[in-house]
Amino acid sequence: MPLSKPLRIAVQMDPLEAVNPAGDTTFMMIEEAQRRGHAVWVYGVGDLAYDSGDVFAWARPAKVFPGRTPHADIGEAGRLDLRRDADVVLMRQDPPFHMGYITAAHLLELVTPATLVVNDPAGVRASPEKVLPLMFPDLQPPTLITRDVKRVQEFRARHGDIVLKPLHGHGGSGVLKLGRDDGNLEAVVDLFNKMVPEPFIAQAFLPAVSDGDKRILIVDGEPVGAINRRPPAGAIRSNLVVGGTAEATELSPREREICARIGPELKKRGLIFVGIDVIGGMMTEINVTSPTGARALKRLSGVDAVAGMWDVIEKKRS
Repeated sequence: MPLSKPLRIAVQMDPLEAVNPAGDTTFMMIEEAQRRGHAVWVYGVGDLAYDSGDVFAWARPAKVFPGRTPHADIGEAGRLDLRRDADVVLMRQDPPFHMGYITAAHLLELVTPATLVVNDPAGVRASPEKVLPLMFPDLQPPTLITRDVKRVQEFRARHGDIVLKPLHGHGGSGVLKLGRDDGNLEAVVDLFNKMVPEPFIAQAFLPAVSDGDKRILIVDGEPVGAINRRPPAGAIRSNLVVGGTAEATELSPREREICARIGPELKKRGLIFVGIDVIGGMMTEINVTSPTGARALKRLSGVDAVAGMWDVIEKKRS
């Protein structure tokens, strides 16, 4: 059933002027909102503020034009009260997931439930992308969270080749493979411990990564489609931002089982638009901050996950 009036949508994102319209999921979200007749403002996380009970942003009205240069018209910034003057906020700035991200989630939580924030800021804050999968140990590869080099040595002795990565990294940054006899393990652990105060993550290496890393998009707890991201020859990282190649794929029975298991928890946390990563039937991440892949999914399969997201949002706001 169509809405009786357009929605007022504020998008918290990195600069709209700098995105690549051909591949950017947030641009696609704005484009679809605009097609449906909704009004859109954009602002950066640095424009978000709290003042004596009000949460507001210095936001700019925006319209997008795919296929045109420049690809957006953006107006002058004005104060937008996110509780009174917005119906929906899309929290879409890129990771990393750090204290700035957590602070923004705290501030946006203050405007709910008057304003629908997608994804729910409390849910985002409680769901770091490599931590949430720990609720489902049988769905992920053998995993260790630690800062102790001895624990990593023991873990590698049990599992052979392993992968080390920052616990709150993103886009494949800092992901390293260490073979059973690789002499760099101690030096890498020492480097990780000097770089960040939190533990890091180690996982058993999955040789199936050479066949691809599936990005499955989930809308309101239900899988809508997937792309397979194949790494460059000789590499282990398949993220599109580091050279991975997207190809069409279907969900396997195992992947549908994973989605069925995690879907209720995602809905419980208000995580409407989610992307999970699966390698060889094992889930490695649950991406809740600003999941990508929707543009490639539509191009390769015709499935429009963003349209599905807006259907859910409009139903919740009707």
